[in-house]
Amino acid sequence: MGQALKKVRSGLNTRLGFFILAVLLFSIKSYFAYKTKFSLGVSGGMQQLLLAFNPVPFAVLLLGLALYMRGRKSYWFMLLIDAIMATWLFANILYYREFSDFLTFNLMKGSSAVSNNLNQSIAGIIHPTDFLVFADVIVLIIVLAFKWIKMDTRAFKFRYAAIVSGLAVLLFGANLSLAESDRSGLLTRTFDNNYIVKYLGLEAYTVYDGVKTTQNNATKANADSSDLTSVQKFLSKNRVAPNVEYSGVAKGKNVFIIHLESLQQFMIDYKWDGQEVMPNIDKLYHSSDTLSFDNFYNQVGQGKTADAEMMLENSLYGLPEGSAMVMDGTTNTFQAAPAILDQQGYTTAAFHGDVPSFWNRDNTYKSWGYDYFFSKSYFANGNKASYNLGYGMKDKIFLKDAAQYVQQLPQPFYAKLITVTNHYPYIIDSQNESIKPFNTGDSTVDPYVQTARYLDQSVGEFMSWLKKSGLEKNSMVVLYGDHYGISNNHKPAIAKLLGKKKVTNYDLANFQKVPFMIHMPGLKGGIKHTYGGEIDVLPTLLNLLGVKNTDTIQFGSDLLATNRKQTVAFRDGDFVSPTYTKYGGDYYDSTTGKQLKKLTATQKRTVNDMQNYVTNSLAASDKVINGDLLRFYQPSGFKKVIKGAYNYKKSAALKQLKKANKKQKTSVVSKNNGKSTMSEYQTDAPELKK
Repeated sequence: MGQALKKVRSGLNTRLGFFILAVLLFSIKSYFAYKTKFSLGVSGGMQQLLLAFNPVPFAVLLLGLALYMRGRKSYWFMLLIDAIMATWLFANILYYREFSDFLTFNLMKGSSAVSNNLNQSIAGIIHPTDFLVFADVIVLIIVLAFKWIKMDTRAFKFRYAAIVSGLAVLLFGANLSLAESDRSGLLTRTFDNNYIVKYLGLEAYTVYDGVKTTQNNATKANADSSDLTSVQKFLSKNRVAPNVEYSGVAKGKNVFIIHLESLQQFMIDYKWDGQEVMPNIDKLYHSSDTLSFDNFYNQVGQGKTADAEMMLENSLYGLPEGSAMVMDGTTNTFQAAPAILDQQGYTTAAFHGDVPSFWNRDNTYKSWGYDYFFSKSYFANGNKASYNLGYGMKDKIFLKDAAQYVQQLPQPFYAKLITVTNHYPYIIDSQNESIKPFNTGDSTVDPYVQTARYLDQSVGEFMSWLKKSGLEKNSMVVLYGDHYGISNNHKPAIAKLLGKKKVTNYDLANFQKVPFMIHMPGLKGGIKHTYGGEIDVLPTLLNLLGVKNTDTIQFGSDLLATNRKQTVAFRDGDFVSPTYTKYGGDYYDSTTGKQLKKLTATQKRTVNDMQNYVTNSLAASDKVINGDLLRFYQPSGFKKVIKGAYNYKKSAALKQLKKANKKQKTSVVSKNNGKSTMSEYQTDAPELKK
């Protein structure tokens, strides 16, 4: 035994021995992280084997670079590479914990757009065991520092280093072959990053993402008008005629888009602590003049809120990685709702109680054709610390301050108001608490009910003002949840909230439902059961407003159409429909929730048709955005947006608003003989009472 240990010690005192130890420790650490920090959906012996093996090829390749260096530098370079890989793994663990996805180059490129206020979020995400990913680096530093392993300063022959590099390539080839045998088309057909990490490892995924990003950049540079042909062919084949009964029923009405941050459908009619959690939104949902949809899904990817905005106002999907608003919002050509309605005589404005650069809104909104963008600096209470929480102004204060400008907008107008208080990490100060937290035992999930209640109260106050100011009777109010608030990484808590022992992938698919409702006095309302998502909002609204929409590049359809396709695409390529659900690689009968472990020939044909539609729809939308193809196409009657015509600087915008009111005299204030309606706005915000 002692002789064997002596040989091992002697081997570790060579550079090759130290390298093998570093590779081994890195692989063990990576496997530990894959198993405990990510939800990769590993099943079966082959997938378990690949999960354990896939860290090895890139560890051999990257750590092996140090073998080309001389003396002590080789050891320190090996430690540096190991530390960089550990840091990258650590960053992905934190990101994955709340967003169920991995970091991408596009996301990092746009990191400044989402960095505001992230310190609080990160503090809530980190678990002590996350730091174990640095354990191998620390161990290697210690054994060298205390000379338990001595540095071998002898020259390591170049040909041996090259053999190690060659071995890494062979190992990766074997890894890829085994992966392809278990999941064919892994690198060409998947929309889910989890598959790539599961089969090939985090480092391979990073390389894959880098290649893809470079290819997308080249695509835009090389794109031309002929690239639109396949897109238009797909849209023509799948275009559905809108509902004639509802066409134009809201013609000439103001449009409010109220963005319900992170609000999920399960909260509708939810009772907790002996109370109805959201009485105001529930009342709207069940109103006879509200169209409500109980099978409406969020379809966002990594861009989350930005993806929801992209779909809502363009009927284009977000990108498979990063945010299209960040990556393409400044330079791409769009034919968005604000521009469409502006050319129909509408004043268009967006309201957000945070900095204008968040998600690159200050540039993207110009590309979309917004006349005004009222951000934090516009609001009297915007810069007071106690009036802000998490990602911007508290909703009650924000909506009241926004109303000050809403009443000045020439009618008809299109106004989008983005709430933020119901955003992770669901912070609420004690003076604004009105319901006790959930008792799931998950510290991330439990305060969600408190911020959701606060959001509901905020909406209730705003809707009350709309009625008192007279705006409600001449407006269509659209309320929607942008994405999930509670991620799939909180399964025990989700099960408890849903009253289940445990949740299946079918339950998680349905947990992606978000509220969507359209309220207007006199509207023939009711709860609609059609399956749809955020991609369908724009065609639905344009039909209600009586706006021609027959030759646009849009991937959704009118939610009220009688013969619409009801297959809802998720960004990763999964889908839901009234008949079948595919989520996390599993298939379910949508009517019973029963898993279909073995599909019949008929079922296979049906789900394959659905999958082809989803895959082709996502790919065609990506083609439009990545190639900036709308620069080559203009619907009849639509004028191209001139981005330089918009100025969101406060002094310039307010001057423009004043000028518009003198010319049109259709704003609420103008019709009220110059008198403000703000005395009608009642809020119980304790900060304002002080």
